[in-house]
Parts: sequence; C-alpha cells; structure tokens
Amino acid sequence: MTELKLIPNVHRATHRIAMHIARCPGVPVNQGEAHILAHLHEQGESTIAQLHEALEHKRSTLTGILDRLADRKLVARAVDAKDRRSFRIKLTPAGARAAAKIHSHLEEIESEALKGVSPAQLKAFTSLIQRVAQISDLHS
Repeated sequence: MTELKLIPNVHRATHRIAMHIARCPGVPVNQGEAHILAHLHEQGESTIAQLHEALEHKRSTLTGILDRLADRKLVARAVDAKDRRSFRIKLTPAGARAAAKIHSHLEEIESEALKGVSPAQLKAFTSLIQRVAQISDLHS
C-alpha cells in the first residue's frame, strides 16, 4: 500500500476552511453555500451554467443550494434575457453583505497562507491543485 502524500492535506485544508466559514459571525451558511456566495461576490451575477462550471457541483446539488439561498433571501433568480431557458443568479442586498463577510474571512486565510510563498511556489501549487481537479474529473 502506498502512503498518500497529497490528498490527506487537501482534505484537511478543505475541512478546516469549511470550519472557518462556519465561524463567520452572522453568516449561517454551509461550505457549498459559502462558495457560491463568494463566487457571486467576485464574479457578479452569473448563470447557473457558469456556477456549475466554476464549482462543479452536481446539477441537483447546485439547485438545492440555490433553493436554500433563495429561501433565505440571499440570492435571487431571474430569467436570462439572452436565453429564456436559463436563469441568472444575483446576490440580494442581504446576500451581498453575507458574501462580503465570507470573502473577507477567506481573504484572511489566503493572506496568512501566502506569507513567505514565492510567486513560483504559488504557480507550482496552483498547477498541481488544478491537475488534481482535472484528474478527479476524468475519474468521475
């Protein structure tokens, strides 16, 4: 049996990020919801297809997350004017406040983690983690 060298650290980091998000004051969202809010904060209004492409949730999972966020008035859905078969998702004012808090929380983690990391190290890590994601896609 080969000892895993990469995956346990990715798992631990992901879990700890989720725990950090859960401690974000006044923002009662889970990890999946937080990532959608953070995406919308950074990218702005997005189609469901864009959210799916960015986060790779199963369509049913993404729909469930969006339903919960809409029920809590954190996002709003509107028919896409360019494609009436699709919806655009945007943050509500309450959602924008929550997303800003989440983004700030994630910025803190990233800023601390990147202290002393060279651009070359960041590039190598980014390349490696993207490769893990691509390989995972091929095997799903």
